[in-house]
Amino acid sequence: MSFFVGVDLGGTNIVCGLLDEEFNVLVKSKQPTEAAKGSDYVLEKIAVMVETLLREQNIAPGQLKAVGIGTPGFIDPVRGVCVFASNLRWNEVPVSDQLGARLGVPVFIDNDVRMYVYGEAMKGPGRGYEHVLGITLGTGMSAGLVNNGQLYYGGGFMAGEIGHIRVDDAETTPCGCGLVGCLETIASASGIVRQVREALAAGRESILGQWFPGEEAASVTAADVSRAYDEGDRLSIEVMNHTGKLLGRGLSYAVTMYSPDALIIGGGASLAGERLFKPMREELQKSVYKGYWERLTIHPGTLIDDGGVIGSAAFAANRAAGIV
Repeated sequence: MSFFVGVDLGGTNIVCGLLDEEFNVLVKSKQPTEAAKGSDYVLEKIAVMVETLLREQNIAPGQLKAVGIGTPGFIDPVRGVCVFASNLRWNEVPVSDQLGARLGVPVFIDNDVRMYVYGEAMKGPGRGYEHVLGITLGTGMSAGLVNNGQLYYGGGFMAGEIGHIRVDDAETTPCGCGLVGCLETIASASGIVRQVREALAAGRESILGQWFPGEEAASVTAADVSRAYDEGDRLSIEVMNHTGKLLGRGLSYAVTMYSPDALIIGGGASLAGERLFKPMREELQKSVYKGYWERLTIHPGTLIDDGGVIGSAAFAANRAAGIV
């Protein structure tokens, strides 16, 4: 029997999973990334994690067929190089060659959001659809597109950065990309929290101000905003409605451009559910031609913590087989 390993590499943690031929997660391990110690250290840690999983499951090295890694930043999946990842402090790191030589199996690397979307398309609610558009709403916002099992990259492997579409001329918050008014400064977990904190600092009345008085407002999370929404808090309802509306507007551009069959929404902010999805759907529906809307299905992501691991392993298996 053959096995595959999927690795979800982040700035804080590394999650490493062992999967079977059907891409079922058999076992996982998690360790801190310790990115400050450098890429050689991190890649060696990943290698040891992989070897430990194989040893503990009594799997012979020859049964491991490929390893896939999803990592943040700009990735060249053809060369297997992490071109730049700010939170890892990596520049031009030859991940595939270096880790492949260490493990003795093919190693494939791609962007972490694309790997998450690929996982949702292979084993999540996107399964069975030919054209899947997936987004993640976390610290930032990004997207991936899977067409007939193939990832769409665009020029320079830069397709999918939907979070950097400017959607609101009234929004003056600078984005990390250098622009102002980017979608991800609003439609993300951090964007939701920022809006609430700024409103509280400006003196807006809210139950959140009672829960987090004064400087404690810095501790407000997107989950707290959802909880306040359920208490009928006017500020939280306004923020969710505004965020959902602009998210729907931004998605209307992607839906019109790519005409997906399924839209998958994941990431921490997606846990807001209908609080966010209802205004998003309303804005999206009235912003696209009915032909796009009528063929579109919208699903929350279901793989959550396993999406990146499953997507990375499936990507590696299919790359090794020459499918993607």
